Amino acid sequence: MTAQGEIVEADVAVVGAGPAGIAAAVRAAESGRRVVVLDESPNVGGQVWRHRAGDRAPAAAKRWLERLERSGARVVAGTSVVDARSDERGGFVLAAERHDGAMTVRASRLVLATGARERFLPFPGWTLPGVVGIGGAHALLAAGLEVAGRSVVIAGSGPLLLPVAASLRAAGARVKLVAEQAPPRRVAAFVGGLWRRPAALLDAARYRARFARTPYRFGWWVREARGDSVLREVVVTDGRETRTICCDLLCTGYGLVPNTELPRLIGCAVERGAVVVDDEQRTSVEGVCCAGEPTGVGGVELALVEGEIAGLCVAGRSGDARPLRARRARLRRLADAMERAFTPRDELRSIVTRETIVCRCEDVAFGTVQPEWSPRQAKLYTRLGMGACQGRVCGAALECLLGWPADSVRVPTQPARSRTLIGVSLANHQPNEQGAS
Repeated sequence: MTAQGEIVEADVAVVGAGPAGIAAAVRAAESGRRVVVLDESPNVGGQVWRHRAGDRAPAAAKRWLERLERSGARVVAGTSVVDARSDERGGFVLAAERHDGAMTVRASRLVLATGARERFLPFPGWTLPGVVGIGGAHALLAAGLEVAGRSVVIAGSGPLLLPVAASLRAAGARVKLVAEQAPPRRVAAFVGGLWRRPAALLDAARYRARFARTPYRFGWWVREARGDSVLREVVVTDGRETRTICCDLLCTGYGLVPNTELPRLIGCAVERGAVVVDDEQRTSVEGVCCAGEPTGVGGVELALVEGEIAGLCVAGRSGDARPLRARRARLRRLADAMERAFTPRDELRSIVTRETIVCRCEDVAFGTVQPEWSPRQAKLYTRLGMGACQGRVCGAALECLLGWPADSVRVPTQPARSRTLIGVSLANHQPNEQGAS
């Protein structure tokens, strides 16, 4: 064992073990390639198929999880990739951190399936204890969070509001309001376009039935959260009327933001916040494919199809992906329609006050940030984006509020121990085959 930790050689390295990463790994491994899959969670499945060790996996995931197990791909869970670079042989080197030390992976091809994270838009009181993300609440419930008897308001945007409201109600919470910020006409147009997907409409109806007594309002959003040491009440509005609701849990969020840090570090082209790929899921960097939410948020079905195409591509079997491409095009059109329907409204940018915290890690208020600054200047002047999340929360928020572009990416892409970084430094200064340093 060296300072670089365990060294793994593979034909294909897949970063991310959500639906897209699983599908890519399965297709590549079934094609005879040596595949290693790295994921920072303790169990495979990603956020959408999250399940606890020992629990039965969600039904939709079971077939793919079993197929992954049979494929021969090596899965290394609880592992964060902190650096990635090309090597002198035309392949790639990944530096990763595990609970028991560092790991170095050398692979000829990469599939990046790094998923997405929630988008939070600041408002007065959003940092109070008791205010959580909608997806975060879903994950906490899966991890055993006790919510029986708690008063809950769910306010934000996107289809995830429905299953989260249903799950909270089933767990015994008193869900007082579900507020969708998108205007009713946009939601109606999106739902009307689902006539070719009756299963999706049926799922939505089933979720709604589970919290049928709870008001579900379109065109409403959170204006303020109030409390002392914890959340006490939430103020919601539709721009004309305002309501104050007593609660001790607010679940809020405005869709998802693709995780593009690792693709950007390697040099992949990114446009409109998503990694640019071709028909075979290839990025602008030779030997690197990308699949799932980093290429544009689109849900589980699209992630699986993109993962399959990417896995076949890195295995040299792109011709076998032809039937998948038509399905991907249909699912992408649906994803684009969903994005149009649930785009955050302009009013959400006007509720931020000078005192509103925009960077929770470094406690930076909106009034200390100048709109004409660049993200780099804001970081230098206020430490905005320099906390534990490395700008993953405030960066997306200020992109929406001020139109700022994404900040530059640097090593490590995730918080890491010093011994891991020493290993990264050694790997980056290995002598080449001729002995030159």
